[in-house]
Amino acid sequence: MEAKGLRAGGRGGRSGGVAGEVWLREHKPNRDPLSRERITAAAVELLDANGSAALTMRRLAERLDVAPPTLYWHVKTKDDVLDLALDAIFAEVAIPERTADWAVDAKTLVIRWHATMVRHPWAPGLLGRPMLGPNVLARTEFLQSALERAGLAKQVLSMATHGLANLTIGSALTESAWHTGPRISQESASEHVRDKAATYPTLAANNHLAVMDRAALFEEAVDCFLAGLRTRQHR
Repeated sequence: MEAKGLRAGGRGGRSGGVAGEVWLREHKPNRDPLSRERITAAAVELLDANGSAALTMRRLAERLDVAPPTLYWHVKTKDDVLDLALDAIFAEVAIPERTADWAVDAKTLVIRWHATMVRHPWAPGLLGRPMLGPNVLARTEFLQSALERAGLAKQVLSMATHGLANLTIGSALTESAWHTGPRISQESASEHVRDKAATYPTLAANNHLAVMDRAALFEEAVDCFLAGLRTRQHR
């Protein structure tokens, strides 16, 4: 599940921490009404509203109505908060019931995962972080075990897992980008390509950048990817 994430100790947080480190430290017991769960829920709300660039420890403390030192008892850096928030939204991805068809199981999981990331458009761009939280690992375990049932092993299994994950992340990242921030419309982008049909005949003929059902497009891409794995399975 690779895509570039934020640097350790990002803006608005303390330095000295690194992405993913929160999962390697012992969880401190609560000593006040604040908890890691409350912090995480508030962070997800802020991220959904304003994106990752706007999240700071000060704003998070204000959201929770606590002083920053209270917040730092539970989390050391902004990276801790982002790691916790990312893992929290993965809990929304319901793990499918296992069926007799490995490809159906893999597809069901990534379709749900993709939909979750689109609901939280800040998430796809952060998925280059070490993903060591329990919700992420449980769903990655399901995905890889489904692909393993196709007879894939070792490097090929790793390739298939990362390839399908990166297809999912990349599609969600592209879709999220079209819905966040000022930009020209998709209709205008498509018209620009059509106006230059002499230079880009294939793109113009196939209506590149046309308005489309992106969820359906992603599902078709997943089907193509899995069809290729089925072909490899029967070699």
